[in-house]
Amino acid sequence: MTILITGAAGFVGQRLCAELSARRTPTVAVSRAKHHENVSGYITYKFLSNIDHSSNWESYLDGVDVVIHLAARAHVMNDIAKDKLGEFRKTNLLGTENLAYQAAAAGVKRFVYVSSIGVNGLLSLRGEAFSEKDPPNPHNAYAQSKWEAEQSLWRISQETGLEVVIVRPPLVYGADAPGNFKALLGILTKRMPLPFASVQNLRSLVYVENLVDALIVCANHPSAAGQTYLVSDGDSISTPELLRKLGVAMGRPARLFSCPARGLTILGKLAGKSDQVQRLLSSLQVDSSKIRRELNWKPPYTLQEGLKATAEWYRIAQR
Repeated sequence: MTILITGAAGFVGQRLCAELSARRTPTVAVSRAKHHENVSGYITYKFLSNIDHSSNWESYLDGVDVVIHLAARAHVMNDIAKDKLGEFRKTNLLGTENLAYQAAAAGVKRFVYVSSIGVNGLLSLRGEAFSEKDPPNPHNAYAQSKWEAEQSLWRISQETGLEVVIVRPPLVYGADAPGNFKALLGILTKRMPLPFASVQNLRSLVYVENLVDALIVCANHPSAAGQTYLVSDGDSISTPELLRKLGVAMGRPARLFSCPARGLTILGKLAGKSDQVQRLLSSLQVDSSKIRRELNWKPPYTLQEGLKATAEWYRIAQR
């Protein structure tokens, strides 16, 4: 089987390519990061400048059996676009539609689409995890574009017979994780006092190696076709517990103190960090029992193992 990966130079894409190479799976790795084409082991690297409604995938899809579509226009810091949803739709909706139609025409059997838990919503009630049965509630333009792409893929599947699998991960962490998770590691390294000791939320995470394993299962398992799956490490964790575990693993024990949630919310607004503070205070739990039950999937790593490996990587990288 030959797999095509979009977004191959990204955080998840790099780990997915490495794992497929280790499993000796022929892989076409497409990204904007390489301005040439080359072959390395079982991976053929190819360059594509942009993914939108006009991208020509014909030469990339030749001989491909499965597409794992990671590439997307993600959250943009200080986004000045007047029509934010329109900008997200160019890549996340129209680009996905275009690729799926061409994949079907090229004889690709299955299309695995990496969506977002944001399709379910911004937060869950503590102790009430999101599941695949919940009505969609996309909370921002990014999540809305992902939800629209999911709907479009189901329509294309009906029209063409292309097998579609949707995967909605929560926050993905691991070595070289970008964004807020990496920033959190930096704050812990500096031993800065953090006002989260009394936070009683619960959040689900997924270690990048676990997500990669789940995507490969979704690409191969016969029962995955036509399904949507939420994936996570399994256990949920509170913000203070997360900080403590990461701090211990880095040799920089977290310095936590209590502060009322209302006060933290106000401070977040004043600092222009409302979204980041909201994530640290609120709950977002994921029920990943469906993929475990239907595909017999079990995360190769526990939450504890994933956090430890990530913290140790960061500690070594900062030397």
